[in-house]
Formats: sequence, C-alpha cells, structure tokens
Amino acid sequence: MINRINQSLTKLFEKHRIVFWYDAKPELVREFLGGVEKIELTNNQFAVKYRILHQEPKSKFLLYQEGPQPPDLENWLLDVQLAHTEFRADQTSLWLAELELSREFTHLVQGHIAFFQSSERRESLKRLITSHDTITQIQLKMLAVCTGCGSDSRLEAILEQLLGELSSDCAQYEKGQIGDKYRLMVRCELEQYFWEQMKNCYGYSCAKPSMKDFALQLFSYCYFENFASTPKGTQNLSSDAVVFLKRWKDSIKCQHSFETLSSWCAKDLGIEHDLGEREIGELLDVDYFRLIDQRILSELVRGVEQRTLLGSDVAQWIWRRKQSHWYEEFQHYYECVGAAARFLQELDMSDLTMKSLTDGVQKYTSSWFRIDQFYRKIIYHLNRSADSSLMKKLVDLIENFYTNNYLLKLNDRWQLLVDQTTSWSAPYIYLQNKFFHHWVLPFLNTDKKIFVIISDALRFEIGDELISLIRQEDRYEATLESAMAMLPSYTQLGMAALLPHSTLAIANDGSVLVDSQSSMGTENRKKQIKRGHYKRATAITAEDLRELSSDDRRTLVRDHDLVYVYHNHIDAIGDKRESESRVFDAVEETLDELVKLIKKLTGANASNILVTADHGFIYQKRAIEDSDFASDEPQGEQILFKNRRFVLGKGLKETPSLRKFTSNQLGLQGELEVQIPKSINRLRLKGSGSRYVHGGASLQEVVIPIVKIHKKRTSDITMVEVEILRGASSIITATQLTVVIYQTQAVTEKVHPRFLQAGIYTQTEELISDSHDLTFDLESENPRDREISVTFTLTRKADEANGQEVYLRLNEKLPGTSQHKKYKHLSYTMRRSFTSDFDF
Repeated sequence: MINRINQSLTKLFEKHRIVFWYDAKPELVREFLGGVEKIELTNNQFAVKYRILHQEPKSKFLLYQEGPQPPDLENWLLDVQLAHTEFRADQTSLWLAELELSREFTHLVQGHIAFFQSSERRESLKRLITSHDTITQIQLKMLAVCTGCGSDSRLEAILEQLLGELSSDCAQYEKGQIGDKYRLMVRCELEQYFWEQMKNCYGYSCAKPSMKDFALQLFSYCYFENFASTPKGTQNLSSDAVVFLKRWKDSIKCQHSFETLSSWCAKDLGIEHDLGEREIGELLDVDYFRLIDQRILSELVRGVEQRTLLGSDVAQWIWRRKQSHWYEEFQHYYECVGAAARFLQELDMSDLTMKSLTDGVQKYTSSWFRIDQFYRKIIYHLNRSADSSLMKKLVDLIENFYTNNYLLKLNDRWQLLVDQTTSWSAPYIYLQNKFFHHWVLPFLNTDKKIFVIISDALRFEIGDELISLIRQEDRYEATLESAMAMLPSYTQLGMAALLPHSTLAIANDGSVLVDSQSSMGTENRKKQIKRGHYKRATAITAEDLRELSSDDRRTLVRDHDLVYVYHNHIDAIGDKRESESRVFDAVEETLDELVKLIKKLTGANASNILVTADHGFIYQKRAIEDSDFASDEPQGEQILFKNRRFVLGKGLKETPSLRKFTSNQLGLQGELEVQIPKSINRLRLKGSGSRYVHGGASLQEVVIPIVKIHKKRTSDITMVEVEILRGASSIITATQLTVVIYQTQAVTEKVHPRFLQAGIYTQTEELISDSHDLTFDLESENPRDREISVTFTLTRKADEANGQEVYLRLNEKLPGTSQHKKYKHLSYTMRRSFTSDFDF
C-alpha cells in the first residue's frame, strides 16, 4: 500500500507543484519521501498560502490534512487546490492516479472494479490510453485488453478475437458456450457495453445476444443480401457488417477462424440446400462459403462433360472465381476443368488429316500439339487435386477422346505415310542430325558464343510452353522452330545426333558411335565437341552448372565459345515404372529448372542460347490395354536390343504390326536393322513401364523443339494500364457505389498483368469502404471483355465525410513488401441524405 501511494504521489508531482491530501491515516504521510516539503494543515492555512505562493513559489509541497476535505466556503486554500491537484488514498483514486486519469473517470473505475483489480490489466490499459480519451474510448480499450488485442483497440479487432475464440472449440460453438475472453469481459462488466457498440456499428440487436448468434446473423445477412429474397429471421445488419466480413475473410491472420466458422455456420444455415436452388450466375462473385466453389465446380465439370458450356463461358467463370477466398484450395480443380474445356474445343476444331510427312509435321507444330499440351495440363492438375472423384467422369471422357479420337487416329494416319517412305526424312523439315550445322555453326561462324541446353524428352509442346515463360522475362526474346528426331527416337541416338559429327552408327548394345567414337556420357560428348576446330568448347551437366559459383559461371562463359549443357529430369522420372505416373509433374519441374538455368547463363553474360531435346515421348494416364500392344513379337536372325518402342537386330523378319528400317534408310552407318511398332503400339517387355514410352515414330516422339533465346540489353516489359470509367454522376448518395474499371490493353507475354487494391478514401486517407484486390490479366482483344464492374460498400465513417470530396483510389503493391503506392484515383462528392441510414 505504501509503495503504491508513493508511486501515485510521485507521478502527481511530475505534473503538479502542489498536491493536497485529505486523509484519516496520518501515519501514511510520514512514509512519503522524495524531495518534497510536507506541510500538515492545522489552522495554519494563511501562513501556508503565503509561504507556498510568495516565499517559495517554485518548491514542491504536499499539503496534508487529517480528516475529510472542509466545505468549500470554509476552505481557505480552495483556490490553490483548484489550481493544482488533490491526492486521494482510496483504491479508486490510487488506480486513477496510476493510470494518470482525472477524477471524471471515477464512475468508470467503480463500475468495472474486477477489471482494475488486476495490475497486469491496468498496465496493459495504461499503454493504450491517451490524455484525450473519453469514457467510451477507454471502455473500448478495456475490451481490447480483455480480449487480447494487444495495441489494436478497434471494435473490429476485438470482434476478430472473440470470433477466433468461438472458432477454437466445436463443442463450445454447438452448445453456445462462452470462452475465457468473453467470460472475462462479463466478469469485468463490459458485456453490455460491447453489445451496445455492436448495435451501433453493425446493426446487430438481439434479446439474448451471443457470439454464435452474431456469427450466424453475419454470415446469413452478407450471403443473402446478394440475392433478391432474404429468408425470414435474417436481420438487416449495417453496411459496416458487410465490410467487416470481407476484411475478416481476407485477413491472413484470421483465415483459420473465418474458414472454421464459415463451415459451421453454413451447416446451421442450410447453405448447401439453398445453393441447390440458385443459378450459377448468382454465385460467381460470392465467396463466403466453401460450398459455393464446390457447387460452381460441380456445374463446370457437368457442363464441360455434357458439352453444354461454351469454352468462353468456362474461362469466364474460372477467371471470376480467381478472386475468390477459396480459389487457392480449388485451383487445381479449376485449372483441370479449364484445360479440359480447351482440350475438347481444340479437338473439335482439328482436322487430323495429312498428305505427307512434311504436311503432318507442319500441322502438328502449328496446332495439333496443343491437344497434347492440354491433355498434359489436365492430368497434371488432376494429380495435384486432393480428391479426384469429382473429376472422374470428365477425365474418363478426356482419356477416351485423347486415346481414341486423337492419339490413335492421328498416328494411324501418320503411320500410313511412314510406311510409304523409303528413308527417314521429310522435305523442308530438318532432321536432328543437321542440328549442329543448321543452328549452332552460324553463331560460331560469326564469332558469337552459343550455349546449347539439351533437355532429355523435352517434346515439342513443352518447348512451346517454355518460350512463353521465357518471353515473359524482361529483355528476353525467344522463338520456336522444330526438327524431326532420328529413328529410333531414344536417348543415345538423339544425344549423339546433336553433336558435331560426320557419321553416326548404332552399336550392338544400343550405344551410339559418333565418328567411330563412343558418345556415352558427358565426358565422351565433350571430347567429340573438341575434336573439330572447336577448342574453346566444352560440355557440362545441368547439376554441375547449378553448383558453380557466380564467378565460376562467368569464367565458363568467358573461356568458351560453345557449351553443351545436359539436363535430364523428364526422362529420368518417366523411364522408371515406379515413377512414370509423375512424368507430367517432372515436366512442370523441368520448365522451372530450365528458366533458372537460362537465367544463370545470361547472368554470366551469355546472350545466345539454344534449347532442344534428344526425343519426345508418349504418355497415357490410363493403364495400357492388350489391344495397345503390337500383335506380333519381333523375330529375326539376331535380336540385339529390345525396348517398348523399338528393336535392334539383324535379319529381322517383316511383320504387319512392325515397320522395319535399315541403318542406311535412317541415315546411319552399319548393318543393324531397326523395327518399330506401328502407330502408338508397344512391345511387351517385363519389368518396364508402358504408359510412358519413346523410341518409336509417332509425332509426339519425333517432333522436337528448337528454342532460340536471345538476351537483349534494353527492357521490353510493360504492364497493362487501367482506367476508372466515371459513370453518369460524380456524386455518391447511397451506401454502395458501382464503377467500371477498364484494362486498356490485352495481356501478352511482354505486357504483364497489374495487381491493384481499390477502395474509397477521405482526403485524410482514411478508408471508408471495403477494399477489393483486383487482378487485371485479361487476354481478350475485345475491349468489352476487359471491363470489370466493382461494387464498393461504404462504412459509417463515410457519413463523417458528407459534403466533402472523397477518392476512389487504386493502389499498387510494392514488390516484396506489404506496402502500396498510389496508382490512380477519381474524385467523388459525398452527398448522402439521412435516408441512406436505412437499409429497408
């Protein structure tokens, strides 16, 4: 007690020179020390006044009188007391002094004794209050202390804490029980004040208010206000309630509590049944419940499967859901069904006929490859989905179309042309063995350094995606050409054909001799590169290149004119039976790795890069059936090597299901013969996978990409511009404002999306509406398709700006930070009448 009195008096003397103390315990005053003159008032008031005001006008005095304060008319020191301050030793006064609050807050303290009995709570409150706080503001800060809000004493933060507590225990929620934070609020007699604030701010009123009831009313009102009719029993909450739910939903720290209560409330409100009665168009911009995305996805899958949805509608639905709270969870489902819609659309438009090998390659590289690309995307996203049962019927349909209507049909027709050829070549199409002379040598002949990345099994459609990724990078140019791989289309021959050479020959064990020398492994390939006049040439694996330091990479580039980089991930995964199902995952990983490799090389001052492959591949997710295997087994004098897609031997017997080539017909030296199963058929082979294969003559296996990359010196990336289109009026009169925001150009590889945050702000930069995170990534060339309608809901704070100019502002996030900079704004005048306070 003595210490607390000392502390309180000390704080008073920090602000006042003279302190009065009327008390019935004279022994306490003797304990007070600290450079302050203590004078006891005993009928000596005039002498004391003369001393403290005239004789010692700068000294500090504690004027102590035993007993109560005399009546004002009898108090000869009243004027001095009013000019300075009074100390009281009762509990309430001590707390007020500790908090540096004046006596006008006495009733506040006395009304919440339980709160102030805790020194920890008093200390927390002291850190929050200011000298300008009103009683209501201090009560709000007391709530913040009770609910553990830290330094944030906004009602919104308090509500987030209480909803978080409600979401922490399912049994507590179901029984409508209160948690520790709410219980403390009740014990500190702040419950009534809290619900008064909830009514004032959010319009919530109930005879027996509770957090569970508020949560149900909040979700119900905000959900049903999007539709024409509202169920009975749903309160009309204020616009601030809508804004709160949106901010709570979008808060990273509150994500768990929002999603938990959203799920529980959806069940109690019967949202699943209600969704079954809704048109999908009503739901596309609503995201308060996870069930909404599930309903939309079900309709998307059904519409694509039954061919009742246009591809453009599917794309539009998915784009609108990208803004949804739940999109990240369901992203792979959306991407899967989106790719399925594009797959079917592309297949419908494709005429899979060809007149020659050249015609087949040209049509494949101009359009048909996209069907393989979309199929890959479908399977990749399906594999990444948590539960593929939703997609089962659609994916079965896609599998049937891909195998029977595309892959088999296309390659059956291609095989007819392959059967007619007497040598493996096609007019105007470069064969893989011309790679060095046609694509590499021109750089060396003009004294330009060239770096070649060979990625095992990087088929043509993957090369197409790679150039799109490269073009999106600043200062990078990329073009795509094609070549025909050697037959059989397997790693050893493909890798050898890409080297500088005069002759190629397949050995009996399947290895390949380049100019009569082994080409197996990086070291042998390095020797072959150097055998000509290319002394400043070398070869390195992608793994070793990644391990080099920045200085070592610069040295590599400086000291060499030609570098071959060998990358192997797709084939390494696909060629193993236990991992072949992950081959499309490996493709995505490969694309990421290649972009990083290219950046490492250009970062070391390489400016010209070629990316190509040894061969392509076929992959089908569904297990291979007996009908997919060749009807004939290879036979002959010698079977030297057998793969799923080719056979090496001598004196091989001609059969209807196998196409036979001599080495000479394939542009190879030697006497070996090659047999390849026709179309997409496989050979039976124990212990190996059969869904991922290569070695044959299908278009997917033999059409390889030649990606040419050049790093420029000047930037060539811009971002789309965005304009706010003013409507018919610049005056805001209602609780909502709908505007159209226009993306002025289509997104391309060199024109990037812009990510903005939009809201309505006062002149003092206070947000008075909900905020919207907007992505402007539309690729349509039609200007109408690039208009985005956004509706802003105003808060009560907007009333304080009535008659003033406010701003609809677009803010752009600073990369790598949580901060935003102003992008554009449009001014409005706030002119709301009193009727805008009524939502009915």
